Amino acid sequence: MKPIEGKKVLMVIAPEKFRDEELFKPKEIIEANGGIVTIASLKARPCTGMMGATITPDIEIIDVPVDAYDAIIFVGGNGAEVYFKNEMVHNMARKAVEQGKLVGAICIAPCILANAGVLHGKNATVFFGTGYVETIKGNGATYTGEKVTVDGKIITANGPMAAKEFGIAIVEALREE
Repeated sequence: MKPIEGKKVLMVIAPEKFRDEELFKPKEIIEANGGIVTIASLKARPCTGMMGATITPDIEIIDVPVDAYDAIIFVGGNGAEVYFKNEMVHNMARKAVEQGKLVGAICIAPCILANAGVLHGKNATVFFGTGYVETIKGNGATYTGEKVTVDGKIITANGPMAAKEFGIAIVEALREE
């Protein structure tokens, strides 16, 4: 596999209740292939995962220069709901798509992309839970039900069991750029 040396990936996590393996598994795969991962959240203070992990983000969302990254990835977990109606995060997702960046979301985080309007006309997957499938469909996406769905430069995955495949899909997409 060709490395992705120097490719910059921003991973957005919730301040609380992000899904640990949805952050750490893709991060590990991206870094093992030469990518540089930056973690963002609402505040640059320790964030806690649903499984007990703690990580301090490198940057606050308000300070993210979208054009500095090759990919913007939204991590799931129950806490990701904090971004469902967050216009600042929606603008970041829209800007990334407009600039031709790779955009990814796992678990319930595809709802962030759907609410931002960037899944309209796209194939996507999401965690199969109350309202999540309806949210992406209601915002114009075609729900695939797959573990990982790649549609152009948008990659979605349905939860922690897909974290490894999600990470691999991100690396493969970055390799093609």
